[in-house]
Amino acid sequence: MTDEPLLAGVELGGTKVFVLRARGRNILDRVALPTTGPDETLAAAAALLADWQRDQRFAALGIASFGPIRVDPAAPDFGLMLPTPKPGWTGADVAGALSRDMDCPVALDTDVNGAALAEWRWGAGAAGTSDCLCYITIGTGLGGGFVMHGQPLHGAMHPELGHILVRRAPGDTFAGACPFHRDCIEGLIAGPSLAARFGMAGDLIPNEDPRWDDVAHDLAQLIGTILLTTAARQVLIGGGIGMGRPQLLPKVHALLVDQLAGYLSFVTPQTVAQIVRPPALGDQAGPLGAVALALRALEQA
Repeated sequence: MTDEPLLAGVELGGTKVFVLRARGRNILDRVALPTTGPDETLAAAAALLADWQRDQRFAALGIASFGPIRVDPAAPDFGLMLPTPKPGWTGADVAGALSRDMDCPVALDTDVNGAALAEWRWGAGAAGTSDCLCYITIGTGLGGGFVMHGQPLHGAMHPELGHILVRRAPGDTFAGACPFHRDCIEGLIAGPSLAARFGMAGDLIPNEDPRWDDVAHDLAQLIGTILLTTAARQVLIGGGIGMGRPQLLPKVHALLVDQLAGYLSFVTPQTVAQIVRPPALGDQAGPLGAVALALRALEQA
């Protein structure tokens, strides 16, 4: 293990930040910090990295951040947070604040692209069977990342699955809670949206509440859109809501098969649970995403 490179990672989430150091995929230290304002949050994470680096220089740094964020290194606003529903974070210089004093290769991507890369490298795609893998997290927000042929998906920016509009369940009158689009998928089933929909904090919502059927319908709509547009071999559902509600996925499986109506021959009642499933790395997919990005930065240096 001592021959493995010493890596630094930051997983910047909407409610907390994990600052990591690792050798290869083995996490040596992990410190959780609250996500408050950008200046305070990023300064605390950068100070911890600097303190660790005084002990031993890092070979690379991986930053896996919530978005939307500019991930194109050639763009003049590289590393800056784009307009976001999270108050105070629009324009925050995430890459600059975290990498300014780091004398090593740096990779920045979304937290979900990072998690998808970790799953492709060490988790659900490690057997080499996933040329297209999608990772979705459902928590404070809803985000989705892709790895295609071993590369995180980028274009004009990064995927923004949370703001896709889906066909609503018949009879569902919930208006949605996204400040940009109201009833996009994030506005329907992310944590704050569930609190508004159910009228109570998410952890208090009983599994037996029939309104979960509408949530499952909406999630199945999103997954169907992903399968139809990308032909993904696997769609992994992570995050506190994605993994914390075990009754949800079986509902989604049945609804997805029904909604697709046989059009995608590879999605059947017998195969759907292997296609749409929890991440193989569980709740470690996010932190290991930052490590996977650091390894990618080192490999491309």
